[in-house]
Formats: sequence, structure tokens, C-alpha cells
Amino acid sequence: MLRHLTPGARGRGERGGRKRSAPRMLSVTAMALIAAVATTIPALPAQAAAVKVLVFSRTAGFRHDSIPSGIQAIRDLGTADGFAVDATEDANAFSTANLAQYRAVVFLSTTGDVLNDTQQAAFQTYVDGGGGYVGVHAAADTEYNWPYYGQLMGAWFNNHPAIQQATVRTEDRAHAATAHLGATWSRTDEWYNYRTNPRPNVRVLQSLDEGSYSGGTMGDHPITWCHPQSSGRAFYTGLGHTQESYADPNFRALLLGGIRYAAKATNADCRPETGYTTLYNGSTAGWSQAGPGSFANSDATLTSQGGMGMLWYSAKELRSYSLKLDWKMTGDSNSGVIVGFPATSDPDAALNTGYEVQIDATDTPDRTTGAIYGFRSADIAARDAALNPPGQWNTYELLVEGERLQVFLNGTRINDFTNTDPVRSLQQGYVGIQNHGSGDVVSFRNIRVKELTGTPSGSTSAVKGVGSGRCLDVGGVSPSNGAQARIWDCSGQPDQQWTSTGAGELRASGGKCLDVSGGGTADGAAVIVWDCNGQSNQRWRLNADGTITAVGANKCLDVSGAGTANGTRVQIWACNGGANQKWSRV
Repeated sequence: MLRHLTPGARGRGERGGRKRSAPRMLSVTAMALIAAVATTIPALPAQAAAVKVLVFSRTAGFRHDSIPSGIQAIRDLGTADGFAVDATEDANAFSTANLAQYRAVVFLSTTGDVLNDTQQAAFQTYVDGGGGYVGVHAAADTEYNWPYYGQLMGAWFNNHPAIQQATVRTEDRAHAATAHLGATWSRTDEWYNYRTNPRPNVRVLQSLDEGSYSGGTMGDHPITWCHPQSSGRAFYTGLGHTQESYADPNFRALLLGGIRYAAKATNADCRPETGYTTLYNGSTAGWSQAGPGSFANSDATLTSQGGMGMLWYSAKELRSYSLKLDWKMTGDSNSGVIVGFPATSDPDAALNTGYEVQIDATDTPDRTTGAIYGFRSADIAARDAALNPPGQWNTYELLVEGERLQVFLNGTRINDFTNTDPVRSLQQGYVGIQNHGSGDVVSFRNIRVKELTGTPSGSTSAVKGVGSGRCLDVGGVSPSNGAQARIWDCSGQPDQQWTSTGAGELRASGGKCLDVSGGGTADGAAVIVWDCNGQSNQRWRLNADGTITAVGANKCLDVSGAGTANGTRVQIWACNGGANQKWSRV
């Protein structure tokens, strides 16, 4: 059912220890394929309000004849999955009071200018405050004059060729919308070309093979994607032009997964992802088994069997890197990801010289999912909020910088550990996945790595505004939460020193992070410093053209009014290429 997530089951246990049986889950029912691919989610408390989704299909341009089929399909999904559906073409539904009753809003092949300024403001407040947006097909042909909508949806429609069959590549097989699909999917639809490529700002779930059909003009051609939006979530798919789409079980499952993600009934790492190299996506070349047991390799998925052993990537030693992988466990199974060990054929030696990031629902804080096994518990509240239960896919990012190891679960940071043991070093560089033993069944997909070399990750320096010639400054070595970022004469002092991290943070010398106040996304939102928390409003992308993008808002770090005087405040603003939005490291 479309439910709030509750903490994963935690029984008693350790490596090889006693486990309790898996928790009872309510099954998800749907049509034939959906029943096979949908996963289980704990029930809401009896007193909880019904979950509701709003479907909005107003058109001020071309009208798709598939809209009634789409509305009925979403109603069917709601009936099967436990959420209520309201459908409307009345833009007056977009008021703060009315939107508050919905977990997500679906823009179903809307076209043209469908909301007035007041309605736009209400919807922006709704999403940024934690609501969900789902765009289907012609939702990309909507609200061209509203910049926030373009950011929310990801990329506006440009044109399309004739309806025809094409090959869709599945780039992310962990997201609830695409986990049921194979590596490719051949289907017939109307394939949109977009005005811009959304990849730098979204997590691409599917893309088109332009060699499989005629009329694709993008080269790299995303077609389905997702991203966090302030405190809310956004999902878009370009599929869904034809009436037949809404009778297709695979497409219905994709649509259900997108709604569940947007409604926060399931979690996913939807942060933008570029620059990763595949270590495993079907081929085990470069991998070696250490110790007993093994991994079955089928459908680009590794599944543990027997043990206790370890499959490790022996082809290359890693130093500073971001390692990402998708994993799924059955019941209260046990496994882990082992990092920072020297080359070895002995899995016990790897555990004794490296660190294991645990995958196991136990009640021992330093041995539960997200823990650095035996050394540091995860942030349990953050972990529970981010965790998908047994039977569903999760995504880890293990970010290693020097002796620091950060653990992200479905895009949320849940652990931050620094090695101080002189016998161990995270810079020893080999990585592996554990096959724990009989009865412990854990699967892995899409293991990939991005090596972090040189600037910007880990570098500390002043940041100078190109237009003003003055440096980014917070007015003190140890500023308090909320201190306004500004420009000031470059002095070389600690209050003008910034460290960029592989997590995309810009850390002040006092340890706080550069932050868009309140997770704001509007032009002029203040830039401050705040305790580092791993949220998207504290992530920044340093671009080759000298701009610095606030990832959560997708806007540029900007000197207010193009000012040059000491004390001029720094804010975010729509990127325009101006000198007051360009920075250099000094």
C-alpha cells in the first residue's frame, strides 16, 4: 500500500549471530505484473488519515486523448495500492488549504499556461514544504514562463517525431519506478526531444537509444527522471502519450513507482549522478571471491549464497572515491560492504584491517544497517526515515576522503566516521561485498565508483567574486548558525577559507556549511552558514565556467545587485552568466 515508511525490523544478532524472523508486512496488490514487482510496506497506524493523490489534467494547448485512460489507470492503482485519487481540471484546487490534503500531485499531460500567479505560489510552497510532484508526458509542455516549474519538472518539451517503437535503456534499477524492468525495454510511444538536457540536475532513471528510432536529436536523451526539490520530491516520465500505455502493466508499474516516490511511500537516491565508472553491471571481470560461499550472477544482479566470504574488486585499488551500489535483502538477512583493506584472499583479514558498512536489521546500534560495524552506529532516526524495508532496493553511497567515511542511504547521510586507528587506513583502497552465510540472501546491482582527484574535492581556499574582486566571507572564524554570507576585502584569514567536499559541501573554517536559508528556491533566497546536515540546500556544484550552483534550488551563487562594496550580501539567483555569479579560488 502507499504508506508512510516505518523503521526497518531490528532483531538480535551479529555476524553469524541469532536472528529473529522477518517482520510481518502487508502485501501490495495490483494487476498481474504489478503484483509481481510491487514490494511490501508496513501499515499506517489505524488513526492515520487516508493517503490522497491529486491528478490534474487541465490543458490550454494540445489535448491528449489518452487523458481519460490515464486518470482511470491512476484510480486503479490507487484502489489496488491503498491511496485515494481526486481528479480535476479546476486550477482553483491549487490553494494552500486544498493542496495540504494531498501527498502528491500528478500533472497528467497538461499543456500550456494552466495556473495563475497565486496558484503557482501555492503549489511551490506545497512542494518545497514536502509535497510531491509527478509529471507525465506533456507535463513538459506546460508553464513555459514559470522558471520554478521548469526546474521542478526538469526540462521543457521541444518537439517530437512520429509515434514509433524505440529502445528505452534502464539506467537505475533500484528506483521503485524502474526496478521491475530489465536493462532495456522496447515499446511504442511518442518520444519527446527536450530543450535542454536535465541530467546535470536530476537522477536519470531511463534514457532513449536514439539509434533505435528516427527523430531523436539530443544524443544523450533522458526520458524518465527524479530529483529532490527542497523538502519535496519530483518525478517525471516522458512516456504515456498513447491510450495503450495505460493498459501496459510495465508502464503502470513505472507510474506507480513514481507516485510512491513522490508521495514518500518509498525512498530512492535521486540526487544528480555523473562521472561514475561501472565496476559491476552484469560482468564480474576484475572481481575475485575470497573465502567460502559465492554470489550468483543473473540479470545484472549478484545474490549472495553461503559464506562467510567476500567478493572483492581486485582489479584496482582506490583512494579517495565515491562508491555507489544498490542492495536488497530478504527478511533479516546479513551482509555488508567492506572498504579500506589491503589486497587479500582472506575475508577475515579484510574485516580486521578494513571497515564494514553493515547491511543487517539488528538492535545493536553499532551492528545495524548503516553502522560502521563494531565502531560507530548510524544516526538511527535518519536511517529509519531513509530505509526501504526488506524486499525493496536501497542505494548506498560510501564517500571516502582521506580517513573520513560518510555513508549515504537513498541520498540521506546516515553516518560520518573518521578512522583514528593506526593499524587501519581507509586509503588502503580495496572494496568488497560480503556473502554472510546460509540463509542470508542479499542482492547487489549497479556497483559504480567515482574517483575523487584534485580540485575541488577536499581543497581549502578563499573564493573570490570575479565581478567584485572581493572574497566570500562569513564575518568570523566561528560564525553562529544563520550568519549571512557576504563579500569582503580578501584577507587570507580563516573566515574566508572554504573546504569543498566530495559530498558537494562548502565548509567554512569553523566547520559549518554554506546553506540556502530554509531550503529556499526563490530568487534572492539568503545564503548563510549552518550546521552541516547533508541536505540538498547545503550542496553546491563548482562549474567549469566559474559559477557555483546551489544543487537544491538549481540557481547560482550571486552577489546581490551585482554589488562590489564590503558587506554586500550573497544570495541565490537564476543563472544568467553575469560577473556577479562567477567565482575563482585563490
